[in-house]
Amino acid sequence: MDDKFKQLPSADLIPLEIVVGLECMQGALEVDNVYAQDEHKENVFGRIYAKNARCIGHIDLVTIVADAALYLQKNFSWTLIVKDCLRPLEAQQKMIETKIVQQNPQWLEEPRFLSSPGMGGHPRGMAIDISAKDKAEKDIDFGTSFDHFSDSAEAQHNPAHRQYPQLTPTVKRNRERLDKAMLEAARKRGKELVFLSTEWWDYRLPAEISNQYAPISDNDLKSWQKIMTEPEPIPQNVTKEIASRLTDDLNKFGNF
Repeated sequence: MDDKFKQLPSADLIPLEIVVGLECMQGALEVDNVYAQDEHKENVFGRIYAKNARCIGHIDLVTIVADAALYLQKNFSWTLIVKDCLRPLEAQQKMIETKIVQQNPQWLEEPRFLSSPGMGGHPRGMAIDISAKDKAEKDIDFGTSFDHFSDSAEAQHNPAHRQYPQLTPTVKRNRERLDKAMLEAARKRGKELVFLSTEWWDYRLPAEISNQYAPISDNDLKSWQKIMTEPEPIPQNVTKEIASRLTDDLNKFGNF
C-alpha cells in the first residue's frame, strides 16, 4: 500500500443487503446490482462483477442512504434503489477495456464519465449510484435511466447532467426530492455530501475524505464481501454486528 494512503477498515465496508434486511427498512430500500447482471437493461458494459457479487458501501454513506430511503418512503411512497457503490480497481479497469468504452474514447476525457482505476469515490465505497420507484413499481422519472451516457458530458448536451437546460418540471421536482433526502440525512450526521454534476444518480463523500484512503482491490475484501469473485455467505455474527450499528445510527438520528 502507498504510504500516503490510509487503509479502510474492513468493518466499515457494509453489504447493502444487510441494510435492506433491517425490519425498519422494509420496502424502503432495494439493491439492483446492475454490473453483476449480463442482460440488465441499464448495463451498457456487460457483466463486470461476479454473478452474486455483494453491493458494498462505506458505513458513512450507507447510513445516509438508509435514512434518505426512510424519508422518501414516508413522504412519497418511494423505494430507493442502489445500483452500484464500491467498484474495485479490477472493475474500473475491466470497464475501460470494454468494447463500448473503446468505441467512445470521449467518455475518458474531461469532464469524463469513467474514472481511471484507483481514482474517485467508487473504489473506496464512498460514491453511490441510486434511483427510485413508486409504490406501483414504476420507475421514478429522473429524466434518464441510470448510466445514461451522452456523446458529450457537457450540461447542454447531456440529459443526465444536473444542469441540463431542458428538464421538465416533473423531472426537476423528482431530482430535488432525491437531493433533499440525501443532503438532509448527511447534514444530521455532520457529514458533507457532494454530487457528480454529470450524473443525477451519483452521490459521494468529498474528495478530501475519500482521497485519504487507498483504493480497494477485490483481494482486499473479506471472503463474504467479494465483488469480482463469488462471495461466501456473510457470517451470522457479522450480520448481527452490522445490523446493530445501523439500527443504533437510525435510532440516534431518527427520520426527518
